[in-house]
Amino acid sequence: MGTTSTVEIRRPQRWDQPFDPDMLERDVQWLSSLPPFSEMDKSAFPANTPLDGVLRNDCRIRKVQPGEVIVREGDYGNSAFLVLAGSVRVVLGQLPPQSLGRTTAKQKSWFSAISALWKQPQFPEVRTVDQITPGGSSRVQQHGDTASIFLQDFDGVVTHERTLQLGPGEMFGEVAAMYRAPRTATVVADSHATLVEVRWQGLRLLRRDRVLAQQLEQNYRTNWLMIHLRETPLFRFLPENCLQKVADATLLRSFGRLEWHSDYRRTRKLKPVEQIESEPLVAMEGHLPTDLLLIRSGFARVCSRYGEGHRTLAYLGKGHMFGLREIVHNTYRDSNQAPVTLQESLRAVGFVDTLHIPIEVVAEYVLPYIRRTELPDPISRDDQQARARHDIASQVPTGMLEFIVQERLNNGRQAMVIDLNACTRCDDCVKACATTHDGNPRFTRSGPTNDGIQFTQACMHCADPVCMIGCPTGAISRHSETGTVSVHENICIGCGTCAASCPYENIQMRTMRDPKGRMYFDESAGLPIMKATKCDLCQSQPSGPACQNACPHDALVRIDLGNLEDLSDWISRRR
Repeated sequence: MGTTSTVEIRRPQRWDQPFDPDMLERDVQWLSSLPPFSEMDKSAFPANTPLDGVLRNDCRIRKVQPGEVIVREGDYGNSAFLVLAGSVRVVLGQLPPQSLGRTTAKQKSWFSAISALWKQPQFPEVRTVDQITPGGSSRVQQHGDTASIFLQDFDGVVTHERTLQLGPGEMFGEVAAMYRAPRTATVVADSHATLVEVRWQGLRLLRRDRVLAQQLEQNYRTNWLMIHLRETPLFRFLPENCLQKVADATLLRSFGRLEWHSDYRRTRKLKPVEQIESEPLVAMEGHLPTDLLLIRSGFARVCSRYGEGHRTLAYLGKGHMFGLREIVHNTYRDSNQAPVTLQESLRAVGFVDTLHIPIEVVAEYVLPYIRRTELPDPISRDDQQARARHDIASQVPTGMLEFIVQERLNNGRQAMVIDLNACTRCDDCVKACATTHDGNPRFTRSGPTNDGIQFTQACMHCADPVCMIGCPTGAISRHSETGTVSVHENICIGCGTCAASCPYENIQMRTMRDPKGRMYFDESAGLPIMKATKCDLCQSQPSGPACQNACPHDALVRIDLGNLEDLSDWISRRR
């Protein structure tokens, strides 16, 4: 297999593939003359990524027609939009999938999948030149590659659905783009409109400007906070004027760092009690509740004092609440009873964004509109089990909860979990993975274990994929509909930032070879061409993940570890 001959090619660079290859210099000058870009301090941008470079390479100008769907609720966001002319409408209600052009992900036919088994390359990590250089057959799909989607019965939707109109100077999609999260609403062109779309790599650079950062926060409060509150099931019966009162009083706070993976490498080595105490405190057990907390993004740990340390009771993610039970108890307690304090503490696991609603606002504008059957039970001072009020979490052993949060595995949407009591170590899962990926396995059957369960080192397609944060080209991104995280090798520059950022060491840098086994070398630096490789969840295969399908003993599953109910169900089935 070895060979001394090499193939010299040019290594891809940061802006080899602009967001819009047709962006002209006059377009860049025009954008530079418009706010907020005209108000930015150009000296705040590094020489290698100047403001003009961001506008030229990380932005594109889009002209949309009335009824054209710009973003769809539920799709994962990779970009933000600024309205330059015309107007768009945010649809506040859910629309049927068929009206939004939902389609299933394109997969190989069974014939193609089987045929590929007979064409396994002789050498590892074989690629043709156009597969690993910009402009080749595997380039990142852009807007112009697919037909535009137009909302069916647009006039009827505008007439009968609640909508929010956005005009020139207003932005949308930035929250989903920065947090790598699903879109929370569908946005449709209300008229002929001109937009500038900024992919998240550029948005991250633009947010260095303090004025824009403040504008984005105010934009969220003005246009999106009400939408997010309205989507909260607890608030579904609130009259519009009450919901507005809640929004006006809500505070936005963040705990921890968005780039939490750098701290994680240090804290994971601490003892559990030390790790918990190192996590930013959001609310403290034993203190009177002052706010109802809603998790906007990220994860938080619910824990209580236990001996000299702390015991983890649950972990909360986007959409969960904290403090409701204590607030309800204190609001409806007898006048001769003293108010109760928070029964648990809430701590940020890496990073968490929270909404804080003052208790007096909750008592006046929220609780009167909640059905009594939906309110939590009163807190019994004599009932110690009341401290573990998270029923689902209580079915997961405390030690495993501690372990999952310690290792930050709750981030995994598609974690590979193996029941070691059922696993025979046949390695059929690894062999199936290798066969599906041209002889190159994308995981190893190893990883941290707890209580006979192995959390295998395979890409978990995280809820918060921090591997994407530092990627300079957008080569690692997630599918807008499925959330699957993939690597676009043709624009991957081999910098290794994603591999270094992945807290779970699930991304590997591999040397590329041509079909004759010759290594590719960079023609200028004389170094091997490296690319990031990882599990792609077999998204193009008609059978789904090959690893899970190949296990003869059903010992291997793909599971969302952020969903305690799913985890609890699987644990109960294996016993």
